[in-house]
Amino acid sequence: MPKPFSEREKAFIRKRLKEETIACLEKYGIRKTTVDELVRRVKIPKGTFYLFYPSKELLVFDVFLGFHESIHNEFIAAIKKIGQQPSPEQIATLIFHLYKQVEASFFYRFAVNGEMEWLLRKLPPEVAKAHAEVDDISIENFISLIPGIKEVNVPVFSAALRGVFLSMLHKQEIGENVFDEALKLMIRGIILQMLGGNHA
Repeated sequence: MPKPFSEREKAFIRKRLKEETIACLEKYGIRKTTVDELVRRVKIPKGTFYLFYPSKELLVFDVFLGFHESIHNEFIAAIKKIGQQPSPEQIATLIFHLYKQVEASFFYRFAVNGEMEWLLRKLPPEVAKAHAEVDDISIENFISLIPGIKEVNVPVFSAALRGVFLSMLHKQEIGENVFDEALKLMIRGIILQMLGGNHA
């Protein structure tokens, strides 16, 4: 029977698996990243991999959640720095930069080429559902942190911000030469509505 790992060893292996998953995702994409390649890079037996993750898809999703959390935390920190009376332009600029950060990531590439949809289909339904609910809550938390926010229909504004994000998947159809300006316009319109529409 194999010797159980200490908590420190577990943390180290989990960290290495995530690091090598990111490297493989950037090089191969989701579908072509394999458990065999990951365990070779981390130098652990294949059986050990399954002590940490029941499947490659759950590991990739864990990496995705880490990326999502880091972007979210960075954005919340930026919102808190704005002060008590931010302009719609300041808030819209922060959201625009957030969206551009996501666009520059390999996860955006996976969303565009269909690999993210493939990954979500491979996940247990309860995992995908739980993530959607957490995503809703994180957007709601963001909305509640905006200074000067009016009483809003949070699910509707959450859906509007998600809709703007999804428009990024159709950049070519919308027009690449005008897309960034259109994106800023849509974001600013949502922020004006959130703040009560009383800003010029």
